[in-house]
Amino acid sequence: GMTLGEMGAWFIDQFNLDVAYRVIAMEGWAPDAAPAYGWPPERVWINPSPNAANVNMARAYAGTVMLEGTTLSEGRGTTRALELFGAPDIDGKAVIAEMRRIAPAWTAGCTLRDFWFQPTFHKHVGHLCSGVFIHAEGAGYDHAAFRPWRLQALGFKAIRSLYPDYELWRDFPYEYEFEKLAIDVINGGPGLRAWVDDAGAAPGDLDAAAGADEAAWVAMRERFLLY
Repeated sequence: GMTLGEMGAWFIDQFNLDVAYRVIAMEGWAPDAAPAYGWPPERVWINPSPNAANVNMARAYAGTVMLEGTTLSEGRGTTRALELFGAPDIDGKAVIAEMRRIAPAWTAGCTLRDFWFQPTFHKHVGHLCSGVFIHAEGAGYDHAAFRPWRLQALGFKAIRSLYPDYELWRDFPYEYEFEKLAIDVINGGPGLRAWVDDAGAAPGDLDAAAGADEAAWVAMRERFLLY
């Protein structure tokens, strides 16, 4: 939840960097104001990455980035990568139903749609996959309620509940790390994976584990915010 300019100021403070630094602030930018929430609808989208196709992807990415540490397809090789997840051997409709059973509040702020897709690149290439599409857009989008990290964690939890022996976690070198699982690198530790794999762990357990860090970060970043 910070611009690059704001993050730069935080990096300087965090690592005690001795650099000359100045941010030219944007005019009229309102990241929390409807209907655009930081991206004016009259401004065209230009992909910052081949797999970053639109604002919906940018909103979902804080959760869907975790798919890189799993055996699930994030839709690479489709036109809507990182807005969805799925695999040939899951039932997207059942996954959505299980997500709503486990933690209905975590599905708020967006519309979940079961669908079929066929990746032309990377995981499950050429195979028909059943999956879940995340619509953080349109009339069903609630900026304040949408929580992409919890939503994607809930997707993993639903798959683990429906298919207890599913090989969910990929074991491969990730971001120059050879000893840790990719999902743990992405999350900064094994806590998310442990919560998903623990059949007795409830949504409140993840909230309790993550809540203190989230509150601390919100407080820490406050003095660096420009908008």
